[in-house]
Amino acid sequence: MAEAAETIERCDGCGLAAPGGARGCEAILHGLSARDFEDLRYFRVHRLMIDAYCLQHPERYCRSAKSLAAHLVSLCLILEHGADAATGSRCLQRLLDGAPQLERPALPAFRGTLTIADVHEADSPDAYAQAVRRWAEAVWRAYAALHAFAHDWAVRCL
Repeated sequence: MAEAAETIERCDGCGLAAPGGARGCEAILHGLSARDFEDLRYFRVHRLMIDAYCLQHPERYCRSAKSLAAHLVSLCLILEHGADAATGSRCLQRLLDGAPQLERPALPAFRGTLTIADVHEADSPDAYAQAVRRWAEAVWRAYAALHAFAHDWAVRCL
């Protein structure tokens, strides 16, 4: 007996219409992450992809001020300051280690015009890197109200 197709629902984080809603959206993330780890040509934008995804799904991945700062400041460092993911990650780990005094700001309701689906169809490492960057930039723009928060922390890494 054939299984029934899963219902198309909206992801409660990014709004993507996918089979299973949030579960389907996350399945795309897991598939892309697996490819990133299998092929270093794709992995070069892995951190950018993870930050964009987490910021579009903050109820699950940015529950604390610390996790929000990690993803938001990482986007700031990479997109606005040209930092590489490894350098930004090490600096953020030092800054956020322990119990830094952070208050979690209010999050935007709208989290960008692009979603993980916009990078899912990229058929080459270069197309994938460009799609991930466009997606991350859209998420960064959606978080404009928190740019001062991100810049305040990013300056400590420069």
